[in-house]
Amino acid sequence: MDYKEIALELHRNNIVVDTHLDLAGEIYNRYIAGEKEVIKNYYLKNFKQGGFRLIVSSLYINDLYLPEMALRVALGQIRALIEDVEFCQGEVILVKTKEDLNTAINENKVGIIISFEGLEPIGSDIGLLRIFYDLGVRAAGLVWSRRNYVADGCSFIPVEEGQRGGLTRFGVNVVKNMEEMNMLIDVSHLNDEGFWDVVKFTEKPFIASHSNSRTIHGSMRNLADEQIRAIADRKGVIGINAIRDIAGVRDGEAPISKLADHIEYIINLVGADHVGYGFDLCNGYYESELKFKYIPYNSDSLSSHVEAVLLTEELLRRGISQEECKLIIGGNFFRIFNDILI
Repeated sequence: MDYKEIALELHRNNIVVDTHLDLAGEIYNRYIAGEKEVIKNYYLKNFKQGGFRLIVSSLYINDLYLPEMALRVALGQIRALIEDVEFCQGEVILVKTKEDLNTAINENKVGIIISFEGLEPIGSDIGLLRIFYDLGVRAAGLVWSRRNYVADGCSFIPVEEGQRGGLTRFGVNVVKNMEEMNMLIDVSHLNDEGFWDVVKFTEKPFIASHSNSRTIHGSMRNLADEQIRAIADRKGVIGINAIRDIAGVRDGEAPISKLADHIEYIINLVGADHVGYGFDLCNGYYESELKFKYIPYNSDSLSSHVEAVLLTEELLRRGISQEECKLIIGGNFFRIFNDILI
């Protein structure tokens, strides 16, 4: 059986989704450095070759901007993303509504959904959540791996820290408001205490846009079995993260195989309806941080979105059916966004 050709056909003929890419931040950084047409020059060809029809762009605020400039930088990222989409001359659209989503799918465009990666830009002002919704933000990771007014983030590795908290009183108000306005809750980067508060204080499906199995790799950025079950019970979806350190890729180990290990484990635990792709490919973002003289390093298990086909091929090779692969590569997350968008 030609698994590669089947994988290529699946990506050509079905919805493919990546629920985490620091695209707005990269565009903003490159604009500061004088570059334009970032999506067109760096991403569009790869999106199309990989079959991607929907990309979730995070609004990530570098520590250097906190706390004073978080709001300004988030607005700058949205402005830069909107302008860069316009350079794509109709091949890319911002998805704010169910109609936009269907347009992206039916007219062979790449749809981009905006999501927070940490709610630092709203500070302690719940009213700003509605303002960002009006600007097109349709999902929110409550925290990055640090504390804000909403909750505590989890560390990547064990660190010295004081007492950890879950959702604050403000955070409880935030998640309830998000559900009321049909903004999708994302628990990636949230600590365990906050995770279980989300389960307690919400009712609708929620996601982990870019997290893996803690059983396969013991980082606190990943999800314990009971958390995976809780997301599945709520009819949510987990996006598999392709960062080597989060996936647990050891030196000399095949990264595609490790990513498939995480997916296979989640399928065996809760079924194929609750896992997808949330790759968090960061190399482009690191390269864009010229303003901070950041030294890039290769964090990604995939060189680009084109290589997502190799992961799908590996899943097929392991006996995961074509119908299950259709769900994993995008069907599951399309269901979530199709349900929440109005």
